[in-house]
Amino acid sequence: MTAEATPVAVPVTVLTGFLGSGKTTLLRRILSESHGQHIAVIENEYGEIGIDHELIQSVAGADQIIELVNGCICCSVRGDLVRVLSELQGERGRLGLDRVVIETTGLADPGPVMRTLARQGPLHGHYRLDAVITVVDAKHGECTLDEFAEAQAQVGFADRLLLSKTDLVDGEVTARLTTRLAGMNPYAPIRPVHFGATPIAELFDVPAPPAGFRRVPGDPRHGDRIGSFAFRATRPFDLARLDDFLASMVELYGADMLRYKGVLDVAGRDERLILQGVQTLTDVAWGARWQDGESRTSALVFIGRDLPHALFERGLEGCVLVATRATALQPMLAEGAM
Repeated sequence: MTAEATPVAVPVTVLTGFLGSGKTTLLRRILSESHGQHIAVIENEYGEIGIDHELIQSVAGADQIIELVNGCICCSVRGDLVRVLSELQGERGRLGLDRVVIETTGLADPGPVMRTLARQGPLHGHYRLDAVITVVDAKHGECTLDEFAEAQAQVGFADRLLLSKTDLVDGEVTARLTTRLAGMNPYAPIRPVHFGATPIAELFDVPAPPAGFRRVPGDPRHGDRIGSFAFRATRPFDLARLDDFLASMVELYGADMLRYKGVLDVAGRDERLILQGVQTLTDVAWGARWQDGESRTSALVFIGRDLPHALFERGLEGCVLVATRATALQPMLAEGAM
């Protein structure tokens, strides 16, 4: 097939965060930035009145479909996201579309948007999820995480965590919140952001997940339902067993398996197996070859809601070949925090 017949998938950034966290301020920055890209910005709002849409008009101007001076477009969506993305795909050539940014409402769990992008269907091959960027309000973040399951889910799904309003609290509050967020999601780097002034390069083209991750002690006082744990093994996986086990876990706990990622050594293959999942949707691909003399250590990290990590540990150990030296599961939260 020619290159023209197989266009590169358009990267999609999902911008989320609880009400008042500052994600619309960040969106305004994206809209006004001279980034040299043609970006479609979709406000995935709920309800009949799109307040955020009104807030960005001072930057963009005009009506529901807005054409910006830097070549971007913006549209407000309260219907079928698949339909809107399909229409954008049909106009891709004329628009010169380089990227899509989807802003979710503050009360939204971003899972449905991510599943829309990940599942097989009319969008498959045309779009790819680049990253989930979650903005957390440092002033109200702890209370929000305590009270709203949606806020915890937004943290669990994140590839990047941006702390807003850190200038309104003292360093102890910021440090406490940072430790809590890292315990919930050790995969996502955390950085403060002031009035949306974060380098655009840190939001786009987020690199693939590394084999390692931070191990941050959790605080059992929080009782967060969202937590994370990891599994490592120094012997190769039996691919058939692993496939059966993950399929059974997805069937039982898929709704609560927010994100799971891994770089695995598989018996009989010289390439790494790259695994990424969003709830019930799992994607695998062969990565780079293991180098001669390189330690073939497999690493899996799961971020989810009330997941039974002991069950996952036993199941994964059963998928590793005999004489395994698989480590025990390494909970990212202290005992009782899940």
